[in-house]
Amino acid sequence: MTTMTLLEAVTDALRTEMRNDDRVVVFGEDVGRKGGVFLATQGLQDEFGAERCFDTPLSECGIVGTAIGMALYGIRPVAEIQFLDFIYPAFDQIVSEAAKMRYRSGGEYTCPLVIRSPYGGGIRGGHYHSQSSEAYFCHTPGLKVVIPSTPADTKGLLIAAIRDEDPVIFLEPKRIYRTAKGDVPEGEHVVPLGKGRVVREGTDVTVVAYGAMVAICEKAADEAQKRGRSIEIIDPRTLVPLDEPLILESVKKTGRCVVVFEAPRTCSYGSEIAAIVAEKAIGHLEGPVVRVGGFDTPFPYSLEHLYMPDVRRVLLGIEKTFNW
Repeated sequence: MTTMTLLEAVTDALRTEMRNDDRVVVFGEDVGRKGGVFLATQGLQDEFGAERCFDTPLSECGIVGTAIGMALYGIRPVAEIQFLDFIYPAFDQIVSEAAKMRYRSGGEYTCPLVIRSPYGGGIRGGHYHSQSSEAYFCHTPGLKVVIPSTPADTKGLLIAAIRDEDPVIFLEPKRIYRTAKGDVPEGEHVVPLGKGRVVREGTDVTVVAYGAMVAICEKAADEAQKRGRSIEIIDPRTLVPLDEPLILESVKKTGRCVVVFEAPRTCSYGSEIAAIVAEKAIGHLEGPVVRVGGFDTPFPYSLEHLYMPDVRRVLLGIEKTFNW
């Protein structure tokens, strides 16, 4: 085991797979010599050369289109989009081409690529560097969507994503790039896609959260415990495919559910989780399923601390399930 930050775990996962499989290539804006805007790919070009870790033009459509072509020819591309907010020029390539390839070819072709991108707020980046638009991709059949919350999960999930036969959108919560630290297994470490984890066991309320919100919910659970509330926290890790049985099992035990996310409330992925719980665990619920998320506005710069869920808002959500 080695203690790493979440960002270092990204680098370690890429390096591990590039050593294991010479088909793996990494590219994007400034990822080569500079090592990316957050330095997630630092040192990879020095070790593997400019043919396997290289810079691209500032064209998200071109980056993803190139990755699709590479994947169809047997390469394992890992494309970086500098911020998730910049991915929209490549949206058609992702949802109309990469996501559809297996279906449109009757299973003859797959599109094994990974699109990595930092997402979410917490760094005072304003409305063009703070968006959480994971729901767009979760809505598209054919894509897998992964969001880690710990360094160990980051490494294990990213390696699993690179090895997967289908396109994976791998979103990294940049708010905790350098603050989330933990032990990470050395060498090969794989966390299966589609399997969530119980972050904390409890009996009174199930709190479902992913990405940077997991740490916020852990702090809220500590505060709730002082008030006599026992909180169970579930981290799905993979939004698509979702580990529904894990969430439903927890809700059936606690009878209450709060879903915490950064994205705008309307049509959020948190809303999908809430709908699943309401539909499939209605007979076990003792209160409403509560969503604690962002607001239906552009992400604000000066009011970032009010927009993003914090311990206070999570606690209010927990109390709402009891006061119904």
